[in-house]
Amino acid sequence: MTTLRPVSANVVWHQATVTRERREAQNGHRGAILWFTGLSGSGKSTLAHAVEETLHRRGCRIFVLDGDNVRHGLCGDLGFSAKDRRENIRRVGEMAKIFMEAGVIVLTAFISPYRADRERVRGIVEHGDFIEIYCDTPIEICESRDVKGLYKKARAGQLAEFTGITSPYETPENCELTVHTGTEELDVHVQQVIDKMIQHGIIAAANFSKE
Repeated sequence: MTTLRPVSANVVWHQATVTRERREAQNGHRGAILWFTGLSGSGKSTLAHAVEETLHRRGCRIFVLDGDNVRHGLCGDLGFSAKDRRENIRRVGEMAKIFMEAGVIVLTAFISPYRADRERVRGIVEHGDFIEIYCDTPIEICESRDVKGLYKKARAGQLAEFTGITSPYETPENCELTVHTGTEELDVHVQQVIDKMIQHGIIAAANFSKE
């Protein structure tokens, strides 16, 4: 796990008496970061919210951090240059870590196009706390789902630095799970994510029998 040094030498980490372990014991599950990545329109948010619904119904403490929602507040000052995208993911990663240490299962739905940025987030938490889920969907299907018309604008030259068209997407090399969101049913993917969480000891198998 890697951490950045604070700018000021007068900043000291405060150790709370209510630990992550105590919060997790109260919740009945581990805190974790499930990082959904993929092209715009690949189904990241849809899948993340479907998993959230399933876990919420079973009493889990869970929250989804969505790319568009975060840019309304925390990252509202950032654009879509490579530099701003890296800062966007850095901020989200730090926020997700705080949620996780509160014992929450946090799902993030971000294109997060750069492999190094995703690995940087993985590196700020302990091994097993970060589950990368690649929504592998052909760009043709992503474009067919393009309700905001972003792909059309990008192909017309009206959007600079649009991932998959005018800006690269770096496919994960060692993600924990790949889901083919263009060819399989949503329920299948939800169960795949649940199974992966059980495998990593985030939730107990006894509480999540297949429906």
